[in-house]
Amino acid sequence: MQTVVQRVSQAKVTVHGEVVGEIGRGILALAAVAVDDDRRDLEWTAQKLVSLRIFPHEDKAFDRDVREIGGSVLLVSNFTVAADARKGRRPSFDPAAPPNLAEGMFAEFAEIVRATGVTVATGKFAADMLVSLVNDGPATFVLDSRLTVQPRKPMG
Repeated sequence: MQTVVQRVSQAKVTVHGEVVGEIGRGILALAAVAVDDDRRDLEWTAQKLVSLRIFPHEDKAFDRDVREIGGSVLLVSNFTVAADARKGRRPSFDPAAPPNLAEGMFAEFAEIVRATGVTVATGKFAADMLVSLVNDGPATFVLDSRLTVQPRKPMG
């Protein structure tokens, strides 16, 4: 699972003019389920997401996690995060899980994050979403469970 994590002071997802997910201070996570992901990838990413010390405390810029600040997480399924853009000018989306697999895994991922006690909002799977955010910092990080969870064959 690959995830772009942004520390935000606020974020929301709108679909057809309706806000479907919104948070105040916390984390916006654009997450892609890869074709070879399994529950271990979801669990690793969820734990890393909620325990990542990316919020300031006193004179330390990165000292608190989202739970410690009472923040929330906005999870947005985003298959383009898994794109392979190493060759040519058009990204390949082959590394991303097909929608019929990714939808269930993304829902499971959201439940794993919720089980940590963090308030979770989500976008709408496979919808044309407008994501608005105020990036706090800016502070943006990339998580990739493929580098830590299990050995895999290199792409390409």
